[in-house]
Amino acid sequence: MLEDMIKEVAPKVIEWRRDMHRHPELSFEEYWTSEYIENVLKEMDGIDIQRPTETSVLGIIKGEKPGRKVGLRADIDALPIQEDRDDLDFVSEIDGKMHACGHDSHASMLLGAAEVLSKNKDKISGEIYLIFQHAEELPPGGAIEMVETGLFDDLDVVFAQHIMTTKPIGEIHIKPGAVTANSDTFELTINGQGGHASQPENSIDPLIIGSRIVTQVQDIVSRMAGPLENLVISITNFHSGTGAKNVIPQTAEISGSVRSASAEVRELAKEKIESVAKNICDIYGAEYDYRFNYGYQAVMNDEVETARVHEILDDTFGKDRVIESEKMMGGEDFGAFTANLPGVYILLGTYNEEKDYIYPHHHPKFGIDEDAFIDGVRAHVNVALGLGLNK
Repeated sequence: MLEDMIKEVAPKVIEWRRDMHRHPELSFEEYWTSEYIENVLKEMDGIDIQRPTETSVLGIIKGEKPGRKVGLRADIDALPIQEDRDDLDFVSEIDGKMHACGHDSHASMLLGAAEVLSKNKDKISGEIYLIFQHAEELPPGGAIEMVETGLFDDLDVVFAQHIMTTKPIGEIHIKPGAVTANSDTFELTINGQGGHASQPENSIDPLIIGSRIVTQVQDIVSRMAGPLENLVISITNFHSGTGAKNVIPQTAEISGSVRSASAEVRELAKEKIESVAKNICDIYGAEYDYRFNYGYQAVMNDEVETARVHEILDDTFGKDRVIESEKMMGGEDFGAFTANLPGVYILLGTYNEEKDYIYPHHHPKFGIDEDAFIDGVRAHVNVALGLGLNK
């Protein structure tokens, strides 16, 4: 009966997803989207609806049996990207904005699970929190805002899933421990002394200094962090000069991304980047300004709860479809939840070459095989019911 209800809601899930795909909204601007989600939830039976923040939605379903409080989280925001697909009849209707990361599908799959669960309160142990979270794409992120409301402090466990176009459709990926990386950035300004290009001895050249820094920062990964540590430092911007060919500039600006999988390596990278900059600037007599910007914390899957979810997924989909995933170096603000609560985060494969759903996340041609959505609903429903049981 439960499976029949999941199949029945599948066409609605696609319809909801397409509606949201046509109306993408950026982080902290999800007014239409949150209202849309709230109105869909109002059509369901017995869901207590709250608005934790201005553009997020929380629905609570109380079961008829005692049990645990389980959170199901979906993000809802879009990206500032112009969609470039002419093979869909539901492309974005807003120029320069697009659901290019699948958050429209996350929200619709959770709505599908909400409808099924709201009709099966007799099967629910405890309470289920339906968390439609805003602003995953823009630090400091919506997750930390929702956590700070205190509404989720007494959850026993929180669960989330993310569609992945890099994983074949039909696969479900899960792992204990760190799933994503700490996602930080840094900014470095080198203050030298400008001069004429024909007299470099009278200047302090920030370009030479910056070049030395860019090169030596790579030694942090290869020589200062352990070989089994996960650390990526990418210099993504290096700006200096005005375009004049005969002027040594006064300043240079360097910035980049730092991805790490542990608090210790995160702090190591922060410290060593500044140490490299200071040492080289001291040699040349330059000054510097350094800013390290903490971003999202790594998503940490709780060992015990992940084992329980793994077992539930094996029973739901079959062991051949549930795969031990590798760690990703991307960032995800769900880490704000898992820093405070036992959490589990899984990946749902949607790659399908036959349908041309091959483009990565944040690509203008990004697309999703909607056949995967029913699996997302199945995962939410079965995980919520299974984790609700006291053990």
